Amino acid sequence: MMNVTYLGHSGFFVEMKDAYFLFDYYKGDFPETDPGKKLFVFASHAHYDHYNKDVFHLRERFDQICYIFSLDIRQKEGNAFWEKEEEKGDLVFLKPCEERDILGCHVRTLRSNDEGVAFLIHYQGKTLYHAGDLNWWHWEGEPDAYNTGMRRSYQSEINKLDKETIDAAFVPVDPRLKEQYCWGIDCFMKRTQTKRVFPMHFWGNYEVFDRLMLEKCTEDYRSRIMRIVREGQTFFLEEE
Repeated sequence: MMNVTYLGHSGFFVEMKDAYFLFDYYKGDFPETDPGKKLFVFASHAHYDHYNKDVFHLRERFDQICYIFSLDIRQKEGNAFWEKEEEKGDLVFLKPCEERDILGCHVRTLRSNDEGVAFLIHYQGKTLYHAGDLNWWHWEGEPDAYNTGMRRSYQSEINKLDKETIDAAFVPVDPRLKEQYCWGIDCFMKRTQTKRVFPMHFWGNYEVFDRLMLEKCTEDYRSRIMRIVREGQTFFLEEE
């Protein structure tokens, strides 16, 4: 089983048979949970819309919990704060291009071309990908050299996923990029074997889903785009 709940912005809550996975939480309500399941809490980088230190209160609700954060978040709070948190033994910081086995979960990081990391996760035969802010950031008005660098860095990281079959992926479609908003998800879907993709980082602009369904470039994978219509929406994903 795998259920996916959209919390808001880039935040998602994934439920599997004996574990939960929380990604880039900064707001939103969780569905009802079983405190006997494991909880893995991921934060891809320190930006306010991807990391909220309130997640540490989740220790009060779960017996088995692990926080897996990008290393750049280590600079977000003072040393005294982190020393206190690290004493509890459930906090892991990862750099780009690292791999780690944590409570039966294999975590691999990619290097973001903004801040922090993206996560590739293998757990009990399922594979999840959360991009964080790894995206094809093509900004109108930026120098050609900047936009070329963003394209190359994005494609280089996505090419590392070519041998992966991904059950659920969470990928930015930022409307602030104007006509280039879909370049990142298009590159991702055409270069990976992804069963379902959840667009994210769209700043509450749900019209982006209508746009995606009309783009010629999405024609081959439209049926695999999960349409989000509200915060708190849960998708019950059937086995394929």
